[in-house]
Amino acid sequence: MRSDPESVALASAKMQWTWRQLDDVSTHLAQQYLQLGLRPGDRIASLMPNRTSLVIHYLACLKSGLVATPLNYRYMPPEIDHALQLSGASILLHHGERDADVAACPMIEHLPYGTIRYRAEDSVGLQWESLMGQAPVDAPLETPDADSPAFIYFTSGSTGKPKGVVHTQRTFNAMLTSVIAGMELTPDDTFLPASSFSHIGASLFGLATLTAGGRLLVPRTADAPEVLPLLETFRPTVMLMLPAPLIALVRDHEVRQDNFASIRLCVSGGDRVSAVLEEEFAQLAGMPIDESYGMTEIGLATISPPSGEIRLGSLGKLCPGYRMSLRDAAGNEVEVGVEGRLWIQSSTNMTGYWRNAEATAETIKEGWLDTGDMVRLDDDGYLWFCGRQKQIIIHDGSNICPQEVEEAVAAHPAIDQVGVIGVHDVIHGENVRAFVTVKAGMERPTSAELIQFARERVGYKAPEEIVFLATMPLTASGKVNREALKQWTIEKLSPS
Repeated sequence: MRSDPESVALASAKMQWTWRQLDDVSTHLAQQYLQLGLRPGDRIASLMPNRTSLVIHYLACLKSGLVATPLNYRYMPPEIDHALQLSGASILLHHGERDADVAACPMIEHLPYGTIRYRAEDSVGLQWESLMGQAPVDAPLETPDADSPAFIYFTSGSTGKPKGVVHTQRTFNAMLTSVIAGMELTPDDTFLPASSFSHIGASLFGLATLTAGGRLLVPRTADAPEVLPLLETFRPTVMLMLPAPLIALVRDHEVRQDNFASIRLCVSGGDRVSAVLEEEFAQLAGMPIDESYGMTEIGLATISPPSGEIRLGSLGKLCPGYRMSLRDAAGNEVEVGVEGRLWIQSSTNMTGYWRNAEATAETIKEGWLDTGDMVRLDDDGYLWFCGRQKQIIIHDGSNICPQEVEEAVAAHPAIDQVGVIGVHDVIHGENVRAFVTVKAGMERPTSAELIQFARERVGYKAPEEIVFLATMPLTASGKVNREALKQWTIEKLSPS
């Protein structure tokens, strides 16, 4: 498609941009950012829902050397504030519907260039629309240095608050190349990534599609009323959806087999794809789901080759440009068929966690990145997920740090101790369950009260369920014993 500059490169249900328009508008935005006084290397944070404008923003950052710093659109004020402070952002682009949340962030007053409001209801402050309407600037853009930061993505670690994953122009380009090869993308493809463009999945896959010369679609949400018209209008060849919205789409009363007639590849990841979803999707679409494995730190590491065999339940094969090592607890490589901890070496690997040398050193050793996940390799080179050694909870494809939820629940004046774990769920991957004890002499709050209390502090990360305990199981060092809580849950769920 790129060979025709007047063909559509980027589209949504409401907007379409040709290749020529996309190049012009992203260059214009890059120049306008620099006219504000921003300089290559400055972080420009974004708190935006899925819009074609967000893709244009990313392209402008890549062209200008500014560091795109996407914030999860579901972030609450404390999380927004943490991301802004950690990244040292110079400016924040945000949708007008988040005005109240942004105003509640103390860090906003410390941003050197303030905020850019998108689709605001008034004309206060700097507006995206006025920025885009400025007269063109006759100032050529310098090519950014290959080793300069390009993106800082925030991801939850096994402990503490979200960390900033740094990808340079070089590592991001390597990830683009790997995605194109792994998914076998061509200029004939139209890609529908029905996921948040603030995460690495949709943004990386989307930009890889444009790099390959294909057309990119931007759904505003992953809901069926948004996705189905795009399937019917643009007839995409590739689609990406997380397990939870995909099963909701498959079960929607409006969906038809014909909706998937143009699809050659349906990719899902972020969590395990259940056998139920595999079966229902195959019956409806007449094709299997291609599971993949990736991380913010490494990009897309595995996928079943679209032109080859897709083994249900497998993570597929290693993508081009990746080396792996499966190791036991002593660091020795295990044999084929034996479960081991997955280490990755690749030119796609992040350069580190932003301003966190300690966490970087724990994750990257001698050029190898420790994923913390347990997998096994079969005789034909297919990988199979065995479990997660890190304590991250993955709910609807989003990483949730147990400690962060525990802190939110523990802030309630009646709560003494808190332990948070993930509980397997066919639809959502894992649901968040909080075990709590109540302080002596305090009235026990209701579960609904505690859930709402936590939701006001950590939003979507709040627990779906509260379990009250008389005493909390502790480790020998006096910490909450999450393994004991998980075992208790398994015993309760197991048939007697």
